[in-house]
Amino acid sequence: MEHAQFWDKIARKYANDPIGNMPAYEATLARVRELITPDMSVLEIGCGTGTTALKLADAAGHYTGTDISSEMIKIANEKRVGDGVENLTFDVADAGRAPGHYDAVLAFNLIHLVADPEATLAHVHSQLPEGGLFISKTPCLGNKPWFIPLIALMQLVGKAPKPVHSLRPNRLKAMLEDSGFDVEEMMFFPKQNISRFIVARKRSG
Repeated sequence: MEHAQFWDKIARKYANDPIGNMPAYEATLARVRELITPDMSVLEIGCGTGTTALKLADAAGHYTGTDISSEMIKIANEKRVGDGVENLTFDVADAGRAPGHYDAVLAFNLIHLVADPEATLAHVHSQLPEGGLFISKTPCLGNKPWFIPLIALMQLVGKAPKPVHSLRPNRLKAMLEDSGFDVEEMMFFPKQNISRFIVARKRSG
């Protein structure tokens, strides 16, 4: 798949790149750790090279990370073995087809990149019990229209993946609600107002 090949190609560089906004990243981790508990089975879709999974796994009963890129997962497993984390599993899987059922599903900087966001959200919904959590953080590029031609140019020279969706916060919230979730929190962290951190719960009934 072309999408997987892009991420396979840049996996090693991606693994070595520094986190761009460490305060916002740490705030995200802290809030997620408040939401997941040691009795939970947690899935992270689009886990990349496993940095976030390795930081959060100790807060869950079992933590599974999946990514479409086999090279990303190869690096994630190298990190896992090096760190000796035992309750963490990494597997290659498309975000909209990741197998299994979980108490919580996480998706960070992913939903704007999947081929069909609505189908991915529907699949996540099917993996959760009533009351299960979907915790996500998504760049809402529709709020920054000048980003769009820049991304298109980067795609032409192979420096950005395809597709990249120009979501707006209200559209993202509506997509979640239409997929059967109640949005409980929607916020942005300091100096990162392009992204929305959302806590959504699978609606009863």
